[in-house]
Amino acid sequence: MRASWSSDRRLTAIGRANLSMPARQALADRQLNDCRSVLDYGCGRGDDMRALQRLGCTIDGWDPYFRPGGHLKPADVVLLTYVLNVIEDPAERRATLKGAWELATTVLIVSARLTWEKSKVRGEKFGDGLLTGRRTFQHLFSASELRTYVEEVTGARVVSAAPGVVYAFKAESARLAFLAQRIVPDAEWLASEDTTSAIAALVDYVERRGRPPRLDETPQETAALLAHFKPGELKRLVRASADPEAVTKGAKRSTLNTLLYLAVELFNGRGPFGSLPLSVQLDVRAFFSSYREACHRSDRLLLKLRDDGYVRGAMNASAVGKLTPTALYVHRRALDQLPTVLRLYEHCASIAAGRPQEWTVAKLRHQGRVVSWLDYPDFDRDAHPRILSSYLVDLQSLESSHTSYAHSANRPLLHRKHEFLAPDDPDVPRYLRLTEAERRAGLYEHPQMIGTEDGWEAELIRCGRQLRGHQLVRRRAAD
Repeated sequence: MRASWSSDRRLTAIGRANLSMPARQALADRQLNDCRSVLDYGCGRGDDMRALQRLGCTIDGWDPYFRPGGHLKPADVVLLTYVLNVIEDPAERRATLKGAWELATTVLIVSARLTWEKSKVRGEKFGDGLLTGRRTFQHLFSASELRTYVEEVTGARVVSAAPGVVYAFKAESARLAFLAQRIVPDAEWLASEDTTSAIAALVDYVERRGRPPRLDETPQETAALLAHFKPGELKRLVRASADPEAVTKGAKRSTLNTLLYLAVELFNGRGPFGSLPLSVQLDVRAFFSSYREACHRSDRLLLKLRDDGYVRGAMNASAVGKLTPTALYVHRRALDQLPTVLRLYEHCASIAAGRPQEWTVAKLRHQGRVVSWLDYPDFDRDAHPRILSSYLVDLQSLESSHTSYAHSANRPLLHRKHEFLAPDDPDVPRYLRLTEAERRAGLYEHPQMIGTEDGWEAELIRCGRQLRGHQLVRRRAAD
């Protein structure tokens, strides 16, 4: 088939000045580091390979055209970056994925172009994809198709790391550790330089986590500085120094985080207690009577996610976010302060179809379980930021879609920015002052007008006002 239409896959290998999006995501997720060996399987021109080498990664690459002499040997991490979508033969596509999986000893990272890019790919239908004008092939995956396909071929439960990027882990414990890293990140320790600062770091940990750490959770330098204390002495020191109210709040937060983790784990596939990360195991033992009880409570939490009334009640009760007749909007800085069931709502969507790298505001719909991540890149600089893109995931169908506003005229924009943030966010007072000034000037009298750039500018002119940064001033006559 390939010879009959002269497919030349090397033409799909683009040159990059920067790391590819999947490689950047894997670095951010700590799947790539200087302690792991990496194989870029189908490395193309090798730009990712060279960039990762400069970052200290031990990496080799193989490509049938550009690097046929590369070493095809097992590696901790195998990158299969935008390879599957250029293979026109379904049997060869499957064999390529299977071969990459067999070479990975820890995790296989698979990325592919998605269906929303169809407008960028011109061509005629060929097999299960498109034959382009350059005589190359493209099979565009939906996010759910890519996830399901990798699961079917590898036999592993996979996690969507970003739109079009999935991780398939060889060991269940590695998958669960990755989920924990996303949902219940390890508590950061204060620096310890002497015994006094080491005790302060221990007290801080107990206040934030709600329980004392086990020795293997404690940084080596802190443990060494505290080694001369007997366990009973340390307990008395912590008891005397820690704020009981802070410890109680820390325990509540850890309990809710554990429930959130176990509920997401069930959504993605729950493993036995022994496969959980150590910190989660210790939280279960500290805050629940048993693993069974913790699982039972998290199962109830996941069931509540299906209840429109319960979800709407949680949105009404939320101390953060802007509630509209159709959805709750919350800034990424305030996301962790949402009620646990709403955090679960957002996390399930991210695990199912990937959370985009660039986003500012999460939109949780009241009904239908639909999450959108909206990107307002100038949120902090622009008094009324314009939207750049939206990525939507439907949790019922697991379908996703992407909308770009980069070249759109009359883009939607935001008002009342303080409402998207937590009340204690340091920017709230400044944003609130602007909102009050705009309200007094009459700019919100016609809400149907102000949701887009043109309508907002018309209202500014009508009210004789203009913006200077986050200040509203009278419009000059010349304007």
